[in-house]
Amino acid sequence: MALKRKIGQVLVDLNFITEEQLELLLEEHLQRHNEMIGQTAISMGYLSDDQVAKALAEQLGLQVVVISDMTIPPEVLQHLTEPMAQLYKVVPISFRNDILTLAMCEPQNIMTLDELRNFLGYEIRAVVATPREIKTAIDRYYASDVESVESLIADMEKDKALKDAAAAIEQGTVDLASIEALSESAPVRKLLNMVFLLGIRDHASDLHFEPFEEEFKIRIKSDGTLYEMVPPPRHLASAITTRIKVMANLDIAERRLPQDGRIRLTVSGHPIDLRVSVLPTLFGESVVCRILDKSVVMLNLDKVGMEQMLLRDFRKVLERPNGIVLVTGPTGSGKTTTLYAALSELNAITDKLMTTEDPVEYDIDGIIQMPIDADIGNTFAQCLRSILRQDPDIILVGEIRDRETAEIAIQASLTGHLVFSTLHTNDAPSTVTRLRDMGIPSFMITATVEAILAQRLVRTICKECREKYSPTPEQLAELELSQSEVQGKFFYRGRGCSVCNNTGYKGRTAIHEFMLINDEIRDLIIHNVSAADLRVAAARNGMLTLREAGLQKIYNGLTTIDEVVRETVVD
Repeated sequence: MALKRKIGQVLVDLNFITEEQLELLLEEHLQRHNEMIGQTAISMGYLSDDQVAKALAEQLGLQVVVISDMTIPPEVLQHLTEPMAQLYKVVPISFRNDILTLAMCEPQNIMTLDELRNFLGYEIRAVVATPREIKTAIDRYYASDVESVESLIADMEKDKALKDAAAAIEQGTVDLASIEALSESAPVRKLLNMVFLLGIRDHASDLHFEPFEEEFKIRIKSDGTLYEMVPPPRHLASAITTRIKVMANLDIAERRLPQDGRIRLTVSGHPIDLRVSVLPTLFGESVVCRILDKSVVMLNLDKVGMEQMLLRDFRKVLERPNGIVLVTGPTGSGKTTTLYAALSELNAITDKLMTTEDPVEYDIDGIIQMPIDADIGNTFAQCLRSILRQDPDIILVGEIRDRETAEIAIQASLTGHLVFSTLHTNDAPSTVTRLRDMGIPSFMITATVEAILAQRLVRTICKECREKYSPTPEQLAELELSQSEVQGKFFYRGRGCSVCNNTGYKGRTAIHEFMLINDEIRDLIIHNVSAADLRVAAARNGMLTLREAGLQKIYNGLTTIDEVVRETVVD
């Protein structure tokens, strides 16, 4: 088989550039990570979009198409949803003999072709078009996301074969093979593909599929808030949940017991895990898929929302050879992300890092990660004992839930290990009270705990529709502020736009309360003072409470009064 020519040589052979220009192009391309060489050539002014498309077609033996000269039939467009077209930058132009022809601007990306084959279940044939042509075609042929979902669901409502098959399932007159066949039907696959891709594209954290007596809801959780999608037909509930169970390798015959599984997808070249939980309810099985996308988690301490002074103090704690660092807050407050960011910073070849988690959410190169499985006796305490025999330097315990785990973490700290863990407490000072309630003596707490970081997540104002405004006296009263205290300070909010789904918010950031355990705090802990007294002393030593940290984010124009009031309490 003849070797494929390199794209640079193809460009020279087509007389698009000279040998000298190719040398300069390759030098520049080396400086630009993760950029296609054609894009580098365009930005340097050497080539046009059309020339890059012709060179790719020549290199790969493919045809170049001009989509604007075509009329694509609706039945061809139906084979690909808009989220898929947008995500992969492809447009379907024909469908014959179970082969779908896609116009692509990056046909050299073999992984994209494999992913689309897996998603769609068709053989894919690629042709080449310019990025401009692809974008124009998507804008021309596809409606908005909501309309795409609506039209798909409307078609499913009208599909008599689907309705008859679903009715037979509800009456219990068909076998498991028929249920599985319905779940594998094109409309069900297409709807689920669309929901998954919409969730991944919008950086959602969870997808909820919920059966009720009269309807079947699909809700997407993004930035900590649930948004309802157009509900699919109620009679397709069992087909949709069965399809998810098939993808997660769960038992489709078992409908009376909860089940947990995992779906592994590869989207745009990076792996995504969907952690699936199936729960039997009165009206069918409720399914929640937690989206774990390593590409969007900020494994960088500079990007977790810490103020500069706090970040400096936190990094000093990370440099200590031993001790316990605790991160506290409710479920979903970003504790794990902060700890992963800290571990990533400490992840050096000279140290052995080990974690025990329930479950392991993101795999990090260079760190040994051990999942908890309480069903077989693999508890946090048991895992931690085993980890200590593996000669680690730094340990992450997913959560301190009981006295046994706390005692082993303390022993690990006393024997020269740096230990990270989480607790569910309302703020940093009350963590000391929680440890005491677990039965940990005060002298042990003072000997091992180095710092406690409490955190919450607040939604950030959408940058596209952010505007200044003057808060009402009632809003200021919620923060216990007077007009004189906010003199000269600015407040912002989001009007709501298409970018933020008219919510006024896009993304989230963390607010932190950092209590460093110094000699004064240790002395107070030994004397068993209350959390309130610890809070006063910590504030005297420079600790900002969660409410004060939230106020800083408000004054910096990052979040709103409503968000800070919702996530913090009066000190």
